[in-house]
Formats: sequence, C-alpha cells, structure tokens
Amino acid sequence: MPRFQLTIASEGRSELLQSPTALAPEPGGTQQIGEVSLSAEAFGVHPGMRLGEALARCPRLTLIAPDPAGVADVWERLLVRLESVGAAVEPERPGLVCFDARGLLRLHGGIEGVLAAARRSLRTPARYGVAPSRFAAVAAATRARVRRPVIVSGGRKQAGEFLAPLPVALLRARPALADLPEALVRLGISTLGELAALAPAALADRFGTAGIHAHELACGGDGALRPRPASEFLREALELPEAASGMQLERALGLLIDRLLARRERRGRTLRAVVLSAVLVEHGGTWREQVVFREALADPVRMRLALAPRLELMPAPAQQLRLAVERFGPHASDQRGLLDDPVAARTARLREAIRQARAAAGPDAALRVLEVDPQTRFPERRAMLTPFEG
Repeated sequence: MPRFQLTIASEGRSELLQSPTALAPEPGGTQQIGEVSLSAEAFGVHPGMRLGEALARCPRLTLIAPDPAGVADVWERLLVRLESVGAAVEPERPGLVCFDARGLLRLHGGIEGVLAAARRSLRTPARYGVAPSRFAAVAAATRARVRRPVIVSGGRKQAGEFLAPLPVALLRARPALADLPEALVRLGISTLGELAALAPAALADRFGTAGIHAHELACGGDGALRPRPASEFLREALELPEAASGMQLERALGLLIDRLLARRERRGRTLRAVVLSAVLVEHGGTWREQVVFREALADPVRMRLALAPRLELMPAPAQQLRLAVERFGPHASDQRGLLDDPVAARTARLREAIRQARAAAGPDAALRVLEVDPQTRFPERRAMLTPFEG
C-alpha cells in the first residue's frame, strides 16, 4: 500500500497528498523524514532523507505530524483481515506485507483466486506482486496497479531476469541496505542487473555483508519468510479530562494496567510485550512506545515500575492514554513454598476469590478507589474506580 503511513497521518485530506508533502521526524528522534508524496519525489526527496537536505531540495515541502499509534491500529486490523483467508503474514513495515501463497492455491483455486480473496478481505485498494522470492515480489508490487497485479512465474533465474532492468533504489526497502543505493549510483551501478553482474567478492570487499546481501537479492534470492505468530488484540484506553502529565499520567497508567489484567480475554496468561501509546495535545499527533519485559509479568506493581519511566519520553501532554498487549506469555504459575507464609496464603485466597467473583459477575465485581488528581477542584476527577487485584 503506497504511502500508507502518510495517508493515515493526513487523515484522508487528499489535497495534501497532491502537493510536496512528507512525514515530519518523530519528536525526540532522528531528524529524518518519513514517507513522501509523489510531488515531493519529483524534487528528489525520498524517505529517510535528512530534514535539512529535504527542505533544501524542496523549500515548499509540507511536513505532517506522524501518527504512529493510528498507523499501528489500522495496520493491525488489515493484517487480521488478511489472516482470515488463511495467510501466514510477515509484516515488513506498515503498508508492506508478504505471505507464502503456495499453501492457499488449492484452497482458493490458483493464484488469481488467492489474490481475489486477499482483495475481498482487505476491502481497501492495494498493489499485489507475486514472485519466487520476497524481494522480487515486493519489486513486482511496485510495478503493479490496483487491479493489475504483476506475476513472475518460474524460479530464481526468472526472478533475476525480472529484477535486472529495475533501479537499485528498490534496495531501500530493506533497512540494512537503505544507504547502499546512493553509493552504488556514484559508482555507476544504476540497475539491479548491473549489480548482479558484479563479483560477490568485489562487493564484499567494498561494502561488507551489505554488499553480499544486495547481490543475493539482485540475483533473485532471498531469505525464508518468518510469519508472525497468531495473536489477540487486547487494548485499554483512558480519556484524560485535561492535558495530563507527571503524577496524573502515572495514576492513569496504573488504572490501565489494572483494567488490562482484569480482562476476561487474558485467561490468566502473563504479558510478555505491551505497547504504550498516547494522543498528544500540542503536536496534534500520537506517541507510541513498545516495551518488552525481561520476563513475562502478571504483577501490576512490577509492570508499573517498568512502564512508568517510559512516560517521561512523551514529547507533549496527552489527552488520551492507551495500553495494548502485543504478545502474551505463559500462564501465571502458582508455586507454593515449603513453609507457607500466612500473608502470602491469605493473598492467594483473596485473589482466587476475586477471580471467581469476576467469573460470575463480570470485571466490575471487585473494585478499589484510585486517587487520580487529588488537587483538582472537581470532586469527580479526584478518584476513579479501578479493578482490585488483591
């Protein structure tokens, strides 16, 4: 899906995409622009370029605040739709996904049937490419149109012949090779066929492992697909009454953790990786941070200790805070010691009673009062009810 992140960030305003437009660098990150419009590409501006160089090439370049949280939400829904037809997908980046169609050919009646099923499931315009290797399929998708997929039949040799006339700029799709096309063009190598004609030893001597990898891709080869494991989408969001920061954000985070652990869909599993995101006030965009715990957790206190420092990375006050599960861990074990601690035993019995009460009466069966903003003038904002974990 060309310019997927730029389209989401522009909120459907097509007039912005018709002028030189690019995604602004994320607050606090590297000063490099994101996806660019076709008008910006005409000025020589491409994704990953330094902001100063992009503005020097195109002074009329319009910068749009990125929306990483919105992009992640829309992209996750599209991936789930694609998985509904039986595809084991490997998302490379938002807007670009690959899957092996060989296991679906008999299910959907050939490659045309697989593509038709993918179109029906996504329900949004997309470009499709089919080839023996992943890199060749992505290159074929860049040459395709919405209703005209490009299909490359055969094996590695046919994939190399298809890639030969294409520009080396396609290597930018791989993050490890993003800087290689510019160096190749300076050396007079402008097509993938010219790159494939070089000796691998010469490329390794000049560019190291990146040169060998680029040569393998230009010849029609690529690594095996690594499909993502099937997962569930579990998320909690909290609207903040006013632009919140500091202690209010930490209290809101504790409330989200309690709500997330109390969800029935968790089914007693621990959390291995979560995504903390927020809708910002000042920049009009969003902020998103992925957190992978050292070990799978189900303890709200330890989760707060791990997530609270990430709130300091937020570039502006937030009007909405979100917490989503990205990957579950194993079920939480209840291993008792040789000598039972009376306090621990009572806590375990209390948690079991809370779990049974929630199973019978829902997640609101046991609640506690959490102070959110004790200094506010509005009584209804001073405290909130949150699930009680014992």
